[in-house]
Amino acid sequence: MAEGTQHRDETDPVLVIIPTYNERENLTPLVRRLHAALPQVHVLVVDDDSPDGTGALADELAESDDRIRVLHRSEKAGLGAAYVAGFRWGLDRGYRTLVEMDADGSHAPEDLPRVLAALVDSDLVIGSRYVPGGSVVNWPKRRELLSRAANIYSRLAIGVRVNDITAGFRAYRHEVLEKLALDEIASHGYCFQIDLTWRTVREGFTVVEVPITFTDREIGESKMSGSIVREAALRVAAWGLRRRAEQLHGLLRRFLPAK
Repeated sequence: MAEGTQHRDETDPVLVIIPTYNERENLTPLVRRLHAALPQVHVLVVDDDSPDGTGALADELAESDDRIRVLHRSEKAGLGAAYVAGFRWGLDRGYRTLVEMDADGSHAPEDLPRVLAALVDSDLVIGSRYVPGGSVVNWPKRRELLSRAANIYSRLAIGVRVNDITAGFRAYRHEVLEKLALDEIASHGYCFQIDLTWRTVREGFTVVEVPITFTDREIGESKMSGSIVREAALRVAAWGLRRRAEQLHGLLRRFLPAK
């Protein structure tokens, strides 16, 4: 754990950030399940001007429940930008625990208590599909193979010992997000999750994985695309080269005499 950080207090306020784009049919059931599992958590819906009216529905939910807030953005700018906006909103308002959760129902709110429990003695907790006890339900085999390959590729390239580094169900202590250079993050798709994990590890924070059950969405369409996959492959390759260069530089400084 990074110097100066403290264990999470279980009484600290928790903010669950849910980015949305055309998730009108999924949003209400998800929020209801979330508050059934943990009535005290607050929800921030970050909507990217959804054409299907998700933002308007989120406003209706917020009007009837003071645990719900809505952040409207004027355009669809990617998952990473939505989460960064949500992080900033939460940090500015003093939330000490910030959670990422997909709007499509793939992340079970019933798993969140275990994720938060693990945060008591760590800095970032990832809800993992690929540790013992984790599982994937109703996902096309091609998507699962792609996901597993992306995780293996990332581990080998950047040397981070996380089994599900692309996972989007995770909880951060506020000290982590305050330490990271959020302004420098340009990743958009699931590469954003790799980016933040890598930065968290490099800053010396502790990362723990908790097994979850990931269930493929039943309503709506996946936001995955070829451009998202290409972005991840190229960025991870660049980070891997940077890591190798840093290792080489360290070896040279160690073994070559200073002038």
